[in-house]
Amino acid sequence: MKIEFAPLNIPLRRRLQTAAVLQWVFSFLALAQCCMAGFVLLALSDWWVLAMLYAGWLWLDWDTPTCGGRRSRWVRSWSVWRHFRDYFPLNLVKTVDLDPRKNYIFGFHPHGVLVAGGFGNFCTEATGFSSLFPGLKPHLLMLPFWFRVPLFRDYIMSGGLVSSSKSSLSHLVSRPEGGNVAVIAVGGAPEALDARPGALTLQVLSRKGFIKMALKHGAQLVPVFSFGENELFDQMENPSGSPLRTLQDRLQSIMGVAMPLFHARGVFQYSFGLMPYRKPIHTVGMNAHTHTHTHTHTHISLTFLELSRLSGLSRAQ
Repeated sequence: MKIEFAPLNIPLRRRLQTAAVLQWVFSFLALAQCCMAGFVLLALSDWWVLAMLYAGWLWLDWDTPTCGGRRSRWVRSWSVWRHFRDYFPLNLVKTVDLDPRKNYIFGFHPHGVLVAGGFGNFCTEATGFSSLFPGLKPHLLMLPFWFRVPLFRDYIMSGGLVSSSKSSLSHLVSRPEGGNVAVIAVGGAPEALDARPGALTLQVLSRKGFIKMALKHGAQLVPVFSFGENELFDQMENPSGSPLRTLQDRLQSIMGVAMPLFHARGVFQYSFGLMPYRKPIHTVGMNAHTHTHTHTHTHISLTFLELSRLSGLSRAQ
């Protein structure tokens, strides 16, 4: 394979963009493991008292990821996220005003490999979410497992990430004061295994749990489509029924996380690596779907709301 190296005279702004995305990829793939290893080493060192103090704090703070998290506007506003935005670039498109007195569930599609659009738009202020939707606080839902990792949990919560457990979603959309936005990558891990350039396979028909929650608490459903999300990484061929896909499905059912074998470009060359391609991502939110607040939900009502949401996604495309 011929390697295409990056030129030496790249502008500083592009180098900063690459560095910003590199730290994001590292955070996604390896920061949790590093935090766990660091905590264990601290506990085994002469500074073990600090590890015990943090363990006590962790015990007291255990439920925070399911109770709205602990966001930091300072972290969300770091300049590194603006360089992250400009790498692709990212763009958040507003099509309608949303009432800050209500709670919302954003059904985000597609998941992509690393949910770059979901992170950049809803876990940072790089694309101006707070300016576009004043009075609303976005919370991207993430698998509960990651909030059990020492130190890493505090970092991801600072961006507005919260647990994807049922109790966490219920907490967000049941707040009487409103103003909460729960962002759910509806397709989850299975959808990530089908994310590749030029393809779009969505996991939708079996995903109705969040619709039940919206009906129960009177939250508004907003379909969100992220154009370009699947263009960022290539994947090894893994058609349904293949040995690789069978193994990936088995691992996903055991661990709860997808294991896509992806690749794209590198830091100093364009031929291979784990850095995403520079492809624009345009994330578009459609009209909120209103419905009657009810504690009972029939198959008909769930199907109607799902069809309404899919209709919104179709209009976005």
